[in-house]
Amino acid sequence: MDLVFATHNANKLKEARLLLPKSINVLSLADIGCREEIPETAPSLEGNAILKATFVTEQYGYPCFADDTGLHVDALEGAPGVYSARYAGPHRNAEDNMDRLLAELRHAGDRSAQFSTVIALNLGSEIKVFRGTVHGEITTKKSGKKGFGYDPVFKPKGFDKTFAELSIPEKNDISHRGKALEQLITYLKNSTPASKHR
Repeated sequence: MDLVFATHNANKLKEARLLLPKSINVLSLADIGCREEIPETAPSLEGNAILKATFVTEQYGYPCFADDTGLHVDALEGAPGVYSARYAGPHRNAEDNMDRLLAELRHAGDRSAQFSTVIALNLGSEIKVFRGTVHGEITTKKSGKKGFGYDPVFKPKGFDKTFAELSIPEKNDISHRGKALEQLITYLKNSTPASKHR
C-alpha cells in the first residue's frame, strides 16, 4: 500500500517510517512531486492536519496522512500552540523559536508543558483523526543534538533527558507523535487496505 505522509520534514518522515509496518510504502511529498508548502490556515491542530491530508488526496490521488503538532506551555496560557512552528516568525526557524520560548520563561516558576499531535488520515472516502499527548517541562537551556523543533528544551515527565538526548526509538516509545502514529497503525492494520493512487 502506498501512503503519503504530507510533510517536508525529513526527521518526521524518518520517525514515521521506523514505526509503520513494512507492508506500507510511506511516500514523502517529494516522492509524489509536491514541492509546495501546503497552507496551514486552520485555527486548530486538527484543522491543519485535515487541510494537508485532504490537499494531497484531492490534488495527487493518493491516500495520505498529515500531522500538526503544538507545544502548549502552562505559564504562557497554552502558547505557542498552533503557532509553534512559526513562534518567532514565518521563517519557521527552530533555534529562534526556542530562543523566544526560553526568553519568555526566564522568570517563570512553573515550566510545565505538553506536546500534542493530531494526525488526519484521508483515504479518499473518509477522514480519520488520531491524537497523542506527552507531558513534561521546558528546561532552562537547550540540551542534546538529536531530534528537531523544540526537542532540545522539552524534558518528558519521568525522564532526566530532553527529547533531543533520546534516540529515535526511545522518543517514539513515549512521544506525542509516536502515540498518534500507533493509533494510525492500529487502524490501518484493522481496516480494509486503501486503493492505490489513480
